[in-house]
Amino acid sequence: MLKVDNIKLKVGFTSEDVKNAVSKDLKISINDVKEFEFVKLSIDARKKPNVCYVASIAVALSGKLENRYRHLKYVLDRSVLKYEKKTLPYSPVVVGFGPAGMFCALMLARMGLKPIIVEQGEEVDKREISVKKFWESGVLNKYSNVQFGEGGAGTFSDGKLNSNLNSSYCKYVLNEFYYHGAPKEILYTAKPHIGSDNLKDIVKSIRNEIISLGGKFHFSCKFTGLGGNIASSYDVNIYDIVKNITFVLSTKVLVLALGHSARDTFSMLNDMKIKMAQKPFAMGVRIEHKQEMINQAQYGKDYDKRLPNADYKLVEHLPNGRSVFTFCMCPGGEVVASSSNDGEIVTNGMSYFSRDKENANSALLVNVTPDDFESDDVLAGVRFQEKYERLAFQLGGGNFVAPCESVGSFLGRSNDLIISPTYRPNVKHVKIKECLPQFVYESIKDALPLMDKKINGFARSENIMTAIESRSSSPITILRDENFQSSIKGIYPIGEGAGYAGGIMTSAVDGIKAAESIYKNI
Repeated sequence: MLKVDNIKLKVGFTSEDVKNAVSKDLKISINDVKEFEFVKLSIDARKKPNVCYVASIAVALSGKLENRYRHLKYVLDRSVLKYEKKTLPYSPVVVGFGPAGMFCALMLARMGLKPIIVEQGEEVDKREISVKKFWESGVLNKYSNVQFGEGGAGTFSDGKLNSNLNSSYCKYVLNEFYYHGAPKEILYTAKPHIGSDNLKDIVKSIRNEIISLGGKFHFSCKFTGLGGNIASSYDVNIYDIVKNITFVLSTKVLVLALGHSARDTFSMLNDMKIKMAQKPFAMGVRIEHKQEMINQAQYGKDYDKRLPNADYKLVEHLPNGRSVFTFCMCPGGEVVASSSNDGEIVTNGMSYFSRDKENANSALLVNVTPDDFESDDVLAGVRFQEKYERLAFQLGGGNFVAPCESVGSFLGRSNDLIISPTYRPNVKHVKIKECLPQFVYESIKDALPLMDKKINGFARSENIMTAIESRSSSPITILRDENFQSSIKGIYPIGEGAGYAGGIMTSAVDGIKAAESIYKNI
């Protein structure tokens, strides 16, 4: 095949339009364009309202034309990672089945190593029932929720796969998701997303492949500690939450694919003297706008309604030294309750693949540094998060009702009309500054008018903010060496919870690299 770049396509383009654009670019007959595949497709909205698509396209031409354009030769790679199989007298144990643990376990299974996966949450179908019950009634399953369970926290999000990571492994991650049922668009769109509705079937497919290769799963089972001769092997202590029993898994390889909310496990590892360090993170709120307003701001007032709902990404560097930025923006989505402990409010954003809800939402965050923790304790960042999550719970009045405030009220304006919040089980309209660190409140207040200059309407009075968004990343780093091993040999901390990733893509890549390090060193 050949790759043709910078092909412009109108909104609502057809296959015939693509072939016609390619033929004009190559100065050949449209009949000579036999087939094509998108390599990359993005939206160019620089000349509003004349928004168009810009594509890189792999094409197959008739006859000897491909030889004429051999300088454009391109190999379309849809392959997945495969390995020569090895055998071990024991199975690696992977704790956690979010993106990092999932991809690490999948690669270990393909290596012939038959991993055992331990996940304190439920398998995804049962987990979905627990999550919906929480959103509808405020009844929390502290073991299986938005943070914990098969697929990790990303299962109840937007399923974003874009990142700033420059790694060849990213292609393999996309191919894996596609192979396991993700929409084909993720392979070529500039900002790929899977959607929460698709993710649950994809993680089940990955689980089934691991099982077919000899892997085993223990859902609703919690890692509680280590025994045995740690210098040579481990007795991994597991508590079965449903059966209320404990059992032991013996191994020489323990992968800790913990989520950023595994606070009790962080504490346990600290007691075990595994070396960890404080880590910066961010804190703030979820802000909601009418999606139509975002569309008009990004595409122009008279934009073509066939365009997908628009997203945005904003950052402001303030004179006070703080940065305020948007994160995990969900077009056509909703704000969701994401608490994992009683007495704490945590918010996040979610959207389905169609992204067709009325509101857009995004985290609006302020950087938090270890200096803000006011303690040298390695878990001080966890305590910092807990403090303000509890304040938010109290401010909401209990039962996981979240504090909510209009942007107008937050900025000291008067306004009667507000956007309907999407957070469930409910919200309480209060002054959210009462559950935010003072520097977070002041920074957001300073940044909103500046962001409004970039996206007209961003700081309109009727927009709303729901508190508190506090789990954008892990507050600790579990230290590891170049072989991915912690201060205790044979223990491999990976992914977002360990402080080495941020989001589905980077977590998955970290999991693959860890598996390859294990494969190399066994």
